Amino acid sequence: MRTIGIDLGGTNASAVVLDDERTIGHAKRKTPADGGRDDVVAMLAKVARDALDDADLDATETVAVGVGTPGIVVGSTVGNASNVPGFDERFDLGAALEEALELPIRLVNDVTAAAVGEHRLGGGVGVDDLLAVFVGTGVGGGLVLRGEPYEGAHGGAGEFGHLVIRPGGAACPGGRRGGGAAYAGGRAMEQAAERARVAGTPTVLFEVMEEKGKQRATSGVFKTALERGDELVADLIDDAIEALGAGIASAVNLLDLDLVVIGGGLADKLGAQFLDRVDAAARPHLFRSPPAVEFVAATLGDDGGAVGAALLAREVA
Repeated sequence: MRTIGIDLGGTNASAVVLDDERTIGHAKRKTPADGGRDDVVAMLAKVARDALDDADLDATETVAVGVGTPGIVVGSTVGNASNVPGFDERFDLGAALEEALELPIRLVNDVTAAAVGEHRLGGGVGVDDLLAVFVGTGVGGGLVLRGEPYEGAHGGAGEFGHLVIRPGGAACPGGRRGGGAAYAGGRAMEQAAERARVAGTPTVLFEVMEEKGKQRATSGVFKTALERGDELVADLIDDAIEALGAGIASAVNLLDLDLVVIGGGLADKLGAQFLDRVDAAARPHLFRSPPAVEFVAATLGDDGGAVGAALLAREVA
C-alpha cells in the first residue's frame, strides 16, 4: 500500500511516500513565515506533489495522505498552533487538503505521528506502551498505548512540554509557568541565556550563533558552546535534564509504560550521554521498584513524523 506522509513544522515541512514500510520518495519545503493558512495549505499540497515526483508517481498511484501538524487535532480540524501562520484559530485542514490533493486525509498531531513512526518502524518496535519525547526548539510528546496512538478525549494528549514540572516556575512559551518546555526547549534555554548575559554572566553561546550564521541557538549551537566549556550552557542543559527526568517519571508513574523514546535536535546532537543522563535523572522519581521502563534513542531522525503520518494514512485508505 502506498501512502503519503507530511510532517508540518514551524520552519519546514517534509513529506515521504511510503510503499508498505519502504520510503520511496522524499521532499522538503519551507513553511511560510507569514501570510495565512491558505499559503500553508498550498505549500503542503506542493510538498506532497514534490515527494510523489521524487518517487516517480502520481497521486492516483497512492491511496491516502497522513498529515502531522502542530496543535490540537480534533477529527479533520486543527487549532492552537501559534507557530504556523493561521493555525492558531481552529479550521478544517483535512477538508482543505482533501480538496487540493483529491485524496483521503488523516490528520494527527505532529509528535503523535512521530511516536507512531518510532513505535512501528523505529526505536519502539516490539512494545505496546510508549512515550516519545522530542527535545528541540520546544519539547513535544506523543503516546502509543496498547499499540495504538493515544490522542485523548479532546485531541490534546501527549503535550509533554506543558506538563508542569515546577509550579510557579519559569515562564513557558505558551504563557503558563513551570512546564517542561520552559526548561528543556531550545527557545526557552536561549532566552534564559540572554537574560543571564544581560545580568553579566559570561557565555559564548551568542558568539557561536554568529560564527555559524544562525538566527537562533540551534541544537548544534548549544553543542558547540558546551564543547567549548561554557558553564552557563552546561548549567542550562543540567536543568533541562533534571526537568525532563522529573516529567518523564511522572508520565511513567501514571501510565506504567514499557518504553520512553528520546529524540529531537538536542538529543540527536548530544547523543548517548544525553539519553543516559535523562534516564538517570528519571530513575529516583519512579514509583515501581525495580523500574521496568527502558529508555532508547529515536532512530528515524527527521523523517519520523512524516513516516508515522504515512502509516496512519492507511486508516482512511
